[in-house]
Amino acid sequence: MDWSKIDWSEIGIATNDTMMMLGLSALFTFVIGLPIGVLLYLTSKGSLLENRTFNIVISFVVNVLRSFPFIILMIAAIPLTKLLVGTSIGVKGTIPPLVIAAAPFFARLVETALREVDRGIIEAAQSMGAGRFQIVRRVLLPEALPGLIAGITITTVTLVSYTAMSGMVGGGGLGDLAIRYGYQRFQTEVMIATVVILLILVQILQMIGDRLVLYFTRK
Repeated sequence: MDWSKIDWSEIGIATNDTMMMLGLSALFTFVIGLPIGVLLYLTSKGSLLENRTFNIVISFVVNVLRSFPFIILMIAAIPLTKLLVGTSIGVKGTIPPLVIAAAPFFARLVETALREVDRGIIEAAQSMGAGRFQIVRRVLLPEALPGLIAGITITTVTLVSYTAMSGMVGGGGLGDLAIRYGYQRFQTEVMIATVVILLILVQILQMIGDRLVLYFTRK
């Protein structure tokens, strides 16, 4: 293999694009997915805002979006993506489908983390006169924090793989570079370089997430 064929400046640009896609899509995913996950928990049977009809509807929507393979979802979401950001390719065109794919996934992780909170703590807060919003803000979310951080870590790592897959439909970033040069032009060196960068990124994200979970669990 001839490593001199690699255009490192182009790999740097692709890495920056991937980081932008990852950062923005992760931000919107957490902002949208967190309240959906909280609603899934609160409206479930026996919870603070039990509402079977609402819970069934939102669960159905979440499950439908989660069941879509990401590549198909990107193509299906092209009209919506163009409406929101004006394009369906590049960094901007990738963020909406990334959020649509990841937010329901994160919402389920949020719901699971909240279910692990001891019911006795919630009942104790209710007995002291705490309102529903206070219970969510001061009891549920703080008690579920290690699980929420673990969910954020899992979701972010999943988004890394989604950003790579987006290269198949002109999404930009390292995935696009790997397909255009590593696959279509048979430049194995470029393929290896992009894979190594993605692996390093995943390892860093997982390490940070694990450290944070351990820290807040001890507290």
